[in-house]
Amino acid sequence: MSNKTYDVVIIGGGIMGCATAYYLMQTDQRLKVAIVEMDPTYTYASTTLSLANVRVQFSLQENIQISQYAYQAFGQFEDQMTTDGNKPSISYRREGNLFLVDETGRVAAAEALALQKRLGCQVEWWSGAQIKEHYPLFKTDDLAGGTFGQMDGYLDAYAVLMGYKTKAKYLGAEYINDEVIEVTTSGGRVSGVRLGAGEGLTSKYIVNCAGAWAAKLAQTAGIELPVQPVKRQVFVLNTAVKPKGPLPLTILPSGLYFRTETGDLLLVGKSMVEDPVGFDFTWDDKRFTEILWPELAKIVPAFDTLKLRRGWAGLYAVNTLDGNAILGEWPELGGFYLANGFSGHGLQQAPAVGRYLSELITGKPPILDLSIFSPKRILENKPLSEGGLV
Repeated sequence: MSNKTYDVVIIGGGIMGCATAYYLMQTDQRLKVAIVEMDPTYTYASTTLSLANVRVQFSLQENIQISQYAYQAFGQFEDQMTTDGNKPSISYRREGNLFLVDETGRVAAAEALALQKRLGCQVEWWSGAQIKEHYPLFKTDDLAGGTFGQMDGYLDAYAVLMGYKTKAKYLGAEYINDEVIEVTTSGGRVSGVRLGAGEGLTSKYIVNCAGAWAAKLAQTAGIELPVQPVKRQVFVLNTAVKPKGPLPLTILPSGLYFRTETGDLLLVGKSMVEDPVGFDFTWDDKRFTEILWPELAKIVPAFDTLKLRRGWAGLYAVNTLDGNAILGEWPELGGFYLANGFSGHGLQQAPAVGRYLSELITGKPPILDLSIFSPKRILENKPLSEGGLV
């Protein structure tokens, strides 16, 4: 069986792979681009199991700039992804992100806020009294205040994914339903991939967009990535007392987070150190009732009466070095590009990352320099410092 040849093979057809394919095809429709996806229903994709949040409240300049571009890209998304008169609807809701701050986090929050404002972000410091004024159900006695990003919000992750996928295919990208079982190499460069069905694909450029499976894939090329699949759980609640309007995504100093969802429901979750590593998609109601509920009721006492409707689990591709993206060409293997380790920030970073990868591969000067995320720091063991917010 002869191998098919492509200019670029993207491994993983989630949000990162689809965005990269779209930007490549938009740059040059003569390119032969293949996207290999093993889960075409996206049942286990981190994209579709996420809370689909978009925020500028980071404390690393490049992460802020990535989200500023996401604002722009998602604001224009429905028009730009229209194909043959079919316009996607991504339900982009800018209902804000509110980071609650206690005294121990006040200095870091102030430094992050100053950077965000310097970059032109619409983020404000709210005192405890101001938080209470906006959201009367909140108990703010133990807080120093909080930072509120009014342009932050969330969207329909599946609709965004399908928008990129449909447009990339429309522009000429090819989707292959299979699993990549090996990245093949020759003379210090990638040469292609081998598929589970036995077929081989030849290409000078391979892009690892495998999400939580990224390290497993990289190992087939002899590369060790500090990326682990970590289970994260989200719970859907029906509270007896309803807020008078939508609640922003609210993040406590402990890491607990919640926001309202359509249908008068509440979503709540929390990332914890003991969260299991591995490909496990089960969810545990005791995690909510025994750990999260008491904490939730402390910040919003009215939520002490509620019903747990359902839950789900998805995977974060956690970069254990520093929690930031691993982005660009692997220094020791020519043509092997990485877009990995987004640690829960992938969906909001996909537009800027897809554009950046397409620029690197086609040799165009990057509009936004993201070289700070180069995989070189993995080899040098030099973590990035994100500061106050992660």
